[in-house]
Amino acid sequence: MKTFLKVFLVLVVLGIFGYTLYFLWEKSQEQPVVFETAQASELDIIKKTTATGSVKPRKEIEIKPKVSGIIEEIYVEEGQILKKGDLIARVKIIPNMVNLNNAESRVDRAKIQLTFNKTVYDRQKELYEKGVIALSEFEQAETTFQNSQEEVEAAIDNLELIRDGQTSNSNSNTNTLIRSTIEGMLLEIPVEEGNSVIESNTFNDGTTIATVADMGEMIFEGKIDESEVGKIKEGMPLILTIGAIEDVEFEAILEHISPKGVEENGAVQFEIRAQVTLREDYFIRAGYSANAAIVLDRRDQVLAISESLLSFENDTIFVEVETSPQVFEKRIIKTGLSDGINIEILNGLTKEENIKRLN
Repeated sequence: MKTFLKVFLVLVVLGIFGYTLYFLWEKSQEQPVVFETAQASELDIIKKTTATGSVKPRKEIEIKPKVSGIIEEIYVEEGQILKKGDLIARVKIIPNMVNLNNAESRVDRAKIQLTFNKTVYDRQKELYEKGVIALSEFEQAETTFQNSQEEVEAAIDNLELIRDGQTSNSNSNTNTLIRSTIEGMLLEIPVEEGNSVIESNTFNDGTTIATVADMGEMIFEGKIDESEVGKIKEGMPLILTIGAIEDVEFEAILEHISPKGVEENGAVQFEIRAQVTLREDYFIRAGYSANAAIVLDRRDQVLAISESLLSFENDTIFVEVETSPQVFEKRIIKTGLSDGINIEILNGLTKEENIKRLN
């Protein structure tokens, strides 16, 4: 019995030792490498460069007052569609006290002079009718009297202009009423009732009361790096993507490239402008940020593969084509247009052939 146990223990030890040796030998054997393959397919290859910018109305007008004063009332709201001449706001004039005092004084002086000249006119008329004075003396008194009447009217008009912004005899709209100068959407009213505003003149741009734009004609304004500007020209198509409208592309046509670059963050940027083709099912708001892909060249539905499948040797481009399962041979190919991810195959491959994926 003891002999049996000893033999049994020896066999167990030898079995464990043998299994360990077999396990270590099996682990040391290299596993066969199985290469993945891919095939060519028909794709659209589009070579493009990207410009960043925003979408704006082509026609955007800032409405400014013709008189200085305080916003008395605002009649419209942002987003409202306006027609040319629609009332936007009313300005209450706060006249300069010195000018107002001078205007009132002028009216008083003109009335005093008119009273005096009327007295002289009446006396000269009476004397002329009695034949005491000549016609020339009477006509001189009459002319002086008429001039005094005109001076009174002019002084009153001047006072009304300074105090009210218009004259009572004027047939035109008062300058205190701010109206839209174009038809379009009211984008912004940067003032509130009670704010002071300054008139637009030769020396001052004036306070902007409202911004009105034609939202039916939009443009893309962006900037492109100097390394790319030489590759583009007016008339090229653009593919516009707007950050606020996901998964939607808009078409545009490049219409302007700035002849002068501006240095920004160490790089020279050139401004570009493109006309956007709007879509009825989407409303584009002014100021949306956008990216424009400028199409430099394109090939539609051509045989193409991923650039990661290519190998290079000197000036030769080749791929490894599967001739039998997991057996590959080098095949020189001719390539065409690339978009940075996929590349056009001109000859050397077919759609049915398997191409070795490179690790």
